[in-house]
Amino acid sequence: MIRTVALFAGCGGLDLGFEKAGFDIIWANDNNKKVKETYEKNHPNTKLQIKSIVDIKSDEIPECDVIIGGPPCQSWSAAGAGKGKEDSRGQLFYDYIRLIKSKKPKAFVAENVKGMLSKRHIESFNEIVDLFDKAGYRVTYKLLNAKDYGVPQDRERVFIVGILKELNLEYTFPKATHTEGNYITLREAIGDLEENPGELYEGSFSSMFMSRNRKRNWDEVGFTVQASGRQAQIHPSSPDMIVVGKDKRVFDPESDRVIRRMSVRECARIQTFPDDFEFLSTVDENYKMIGNAVPVNLAMEVAKQLKLLLENKKKTKEKSEQISIDEIAITKE
Repeated sequence: MIRTVALFAGCGGLDLGFEKAGFDIIWANDNNKKVKETYEKNHPNTKLQIKSIVDIKSDEIPECDVIIGGPPCQSWSAAGAGKGKEDSRGQLFYDYIRLIKSKKPKAFVAENVKGMLSKRHIESFNEIVDLFDKAGYRVTYKLLNAKDYGVPQDRERVFIVGILKELNLEYTFPKATHTEGNYITLREAIGDLEENPGELYEGSFSSMFMSRNRKRNWDEVGFTVQASGRQAQIHPSSPDMIVVGKDKRVFDPESDRVIRRMSVRECARIQTFPDDFEFLSTVDENYKMIGNAVPVNLAMEVAKQLKLLLENKKKTKEKSEQISIDEIAITKE
């Protein structure tokens, strides 16, 4: 059993991926009380503590082997404030480091947006990596695209994995399970939901939404799932979005197709949540928690590689200890 603590858990996409890989989530935290019912319904063996990480003391967290979490990404995102560590949300990464330094798990996994590696934020990113190093961890990071791991969307995210230096191990990221030609398409992912998509956001489309293409076709992967019903991508059965000016598009006026966004369940499918995963808040909040989550299948592939590394180390240690016991026995004889 790999005892795992989840910080910034949200509705639990990262957590579910780790559970599917064989990790045991023993304690979880998030600052958003709106996700609590959904998290605990879908992770019945784990209570979600609602509290800001800033206020969490190390002794509140049980002893664990691994800590996982994705600190809020808006401050590092090109689409968000972009203030990085100057934003209070960006500062939360340092509390994540504080707790890891104090709890000293065998490993940690942190996930965030591609913007962390941008020219604007690379100095802060390198500082974060250096702090993990000084906390006693051998750090590996990589930009992964979810579509390469069985997720039907283009979604690039930075994963940072640290292994306690004294274990003398180095994490290697998983090889892609899918490549050009065998990506999971929208038709494969959500084609059966076309007639019964479930709950939908049906508001108007903003000028910002209409500034670029928001529709992918059935034989493509989807766009990144957004943490907003209003900004949810257009369903592939909808009319095409036609350019009529600089940063301005309209829906094909000659098409008789119905215009609609992806539903909550369709977005969940694109994030590879199973259909029995229930979202129990308002429609808006359900879109938000789905979009903020780590795709389950991507999390699972990252976790499987970590489990393999830690279990091989355990087996090697047990074998070494057994050899030592045998040698003692031979010496006594």
